[in-house]
Amino acid sequence: MDIDDPKDVVRRGYDALSRHYEQSYATETKYQLWLGALKERIPAAATVLDLGCGSGVPVARTLATAGHRVTGVDISGEQIRRARELVPEAEFRQADATAVEFPAATFDAVVSLYALIHIPLAEQPPLLTRIATWLRPGGWLLATTGHTAWTGTDDNWLGGGATMWWSHADAATYRAWLTEAGLTVAGEEFAPEGDGGHALFWARRP
Repeated sequence: MDIDDPKDVVRRGYDALSRHYEQSYATETKYQLWLGALKERIPAAATVLDLGCGSGVPVARTLATAGHRVTGVDISGEQIRRARELVPEAEFRQADATAVEFPAATFDAVVSLYALIHIPLAEQPPLLTRIATWLRPGGWLLATTGHTAWTGTDDNWLGGGATMWWSHADAATYRAWLTEAGLTVAGEEFAPEGDGGHALFWARRP
């Protein structure tokens, strides 16, 4: 499939399949394990960015319920509309993750689960560098990335009739990109999904 604007494919795909995606993935127990570990690492009433927040479930809702101040960003207008309904105690912004602006040292943590892999490869290292600047010293990035390199589409994603697009490098490349961004990689694990999976990284701003 020839993709003129992959970000538009991603936006339209999530606009169309917001509820379908939530029903497919929101109950994944791995999210709660990861978020539980994050809550142990950040201060009370921490300021957290959920980058690629989707409908706000489960990440923004879990963290906001725990008393953290959450800002969610997503490219999909439908996802943001639903997030504002589902998690009214958080703040949400429709924006391209590679274009959104925040002051330096704004967040105690940035969470980006299954979002970086929807961004063109050339734009991912600069985004990681910007994320590093948004973190306060000692702040955490919790992110899923590709485990093996792949770029491609699914024309009937999740059986919902919409097209979705992904592009990601392999885990070793992401490890290098995180280090080059000025972050210290503190943990890495494989997060299985179906016949494959992703890499989960814990990285910290020194």
